[in-house]
Amino acid sequence: MWEGIADWVVYTAMGLDPATHGAAALHFFLQDVLKIGFLLLLIVHLMGAVNLYLPIERIRDRMAAGHFHGAEHLVASTFGAATPFCSCSSIPLFMGFLQGGIPLGVTFSFLITSPLVNEVALALFLGMFGWKVTVIYAASGILLGTVLGFVLGRLKLERFVEAWVWQVASSRAAEPAAPRPPLRLQASLITQQAFDILRGIWIYVIAGIGVGAMIHGYVPIGFFEGYLSPSNPLSVPLSVLLAVPMYASAAGAIPIIQALVAKGIPLGTSLAFMMAVVGLSLPEAMMLKKVMRPSLLGIFFGTVATAIIVLGYAFNLMF
Repeated sequence: MWEGIADWVVYTAMGLDPATHGAAALHFFLQDVLKIGFLLLLIVHLMGAVNLYLPIERIRDRMAAGHFHGAEHLVASTFGAATPFCSCSSIPLFMGFLQGGIPLGVTFSFLITSPLVNEVALALFLGMFGWKVTVIYAASGILLGTVLGFVLGRLKLERFVEAWVWQVASSRAAEPAAPRPPLRLQASLITQQAFDILRGIWIYVIAGIGVGAMIHGYVPIGFFEGYLSPSNPLSVPLSVLLAVPMYASAAGAIPIIQALVAKGIPLGTSLAFMMAVVGLSLPEAMMLKKVMRPSLLGIFFGTVATAIIVLGYAFNLMF
């Protein structure tokens, strides 16, 4: 449907030649804006309903009290996937988890998954790569957070967390849960929250789609292949290394990844690049440096980067 609308606007109403670079770029941009905009609006509404019935404070308190019987890492990772945070906005919640008595490894499970898998990322993946890639990506991201959080927790790294974090009072008075609003107000609250999320990310979505459209329409097919081609065995770690100095949310990165895949870059290599952009950025490192000592920061980044490289190679084998 979206392709048909874009066809009519670009090729019929505007009369552009499909063979030109500008028409190809504009068609790509319009089609993805329509498709992704619809999916984002739908999925953020669904996740708003979930978050209304599963508030952050309640999940945090239950994890701190050990109510999940050994599944805390999986719960924290899944919770990270259900929250619409980028890496930098996840860090205050990560600190709150630590100060609330949740073990360091469990908080890492949340921090790793939260920027990689959320409703925005899943909506974009669904629109661009289909349900199969979306499901595998979501499961991989949750598994990544679960396993790495468990491993990091076993290393007993609490001594490398800055002392001021532990000095914040963790034994705070229990606050009564806010009453759930009347049913007639719940729909309007969900819609309000959904549009609040969209207002915060729409510029990144448009910018990402715009960059992807330019790559799709103007960049020669072989431009990226010399560096990140399937024939280069180091293409996955190279993509991760190139991504770390950059920063973007999933909303801005995924449309670029679609254009790279269309240019012949393997899906796993492209996904490794995206995961590193959204989950291992320099702004994130600067914020985490206030919480972690350099040794812990190095362990965290090195472990996550290695896991992303492994996932990149695995995706390349699967697709």
